[in-house]
Amino acid sequence: MTAKESKTSGKLVIISGPSGVGKSTICAQAVEKLEAFLSVSSTSRPQSDSEEYGREYTFLTRDEFKTKIREGAFLEYAEVFGNYYGTPRTPVDEALAAGRIVILEIDIQGALQVKKQRPEAKTIFILPPRKKDLLDRIEGRARGEDEATKKRRLETAGREIAMAWQHYDHLVVNDDLDQAVQEVIDIIQEKIKEQI
Repeated sequence: MTAKESKTSGKLVIISGPSGVGKSTICAQAVEKLEAFLSVSSTSRPQSDSEEYGREYTFLTRDEFKTKIREGAFLEYAEVFGNYYGTPRTPVDEALAAGRIVILEIDIQGALQVKKQRPEAKTIFILPPRKKDLLDRIEGRARGEDEATKKRRLETAGREIAMAWQHYDHLVVNDDLDQAVQEVIDIIQEKIKEQI
């Protein structure tokens, strides 16, 4: 994307955070208030009973996912906790071309891949107020995960938080949800002003 194109096309925002930090809730509210486009990621993990195809994710088999990787269909992808996750390229490019704010809710691995291709993207990392809060949220998610998986998620969260300090433009603490949402909206709106 050239500097000229970035003046007239949409704005790309990446929001990340550890499992259970509340980033999906923050993204959903920011999308609603900004009338932004939220990219729906694809995954090879099983669909839970509370999830709807195309709302939380587009659910693919491992073979389907691998085929799409070979076809170059993802802006970014990674294998996390034994499952593939990726951002479909076409819907993002179409929304940007239409001048929309596009929010990607992706992990750090994916964010770094996207930043290499789209350095103009603004990155926001959502932090828990305390480690105990994150543990409580992971425990309360009711995904049917075993203790080893929960422990792995918490360890991964620690590494992600350390990396966020190095690689992200903005860090937002989700202590008060309404305040966190407003901070994210303010950051995104400031990004728009920078590029006008």
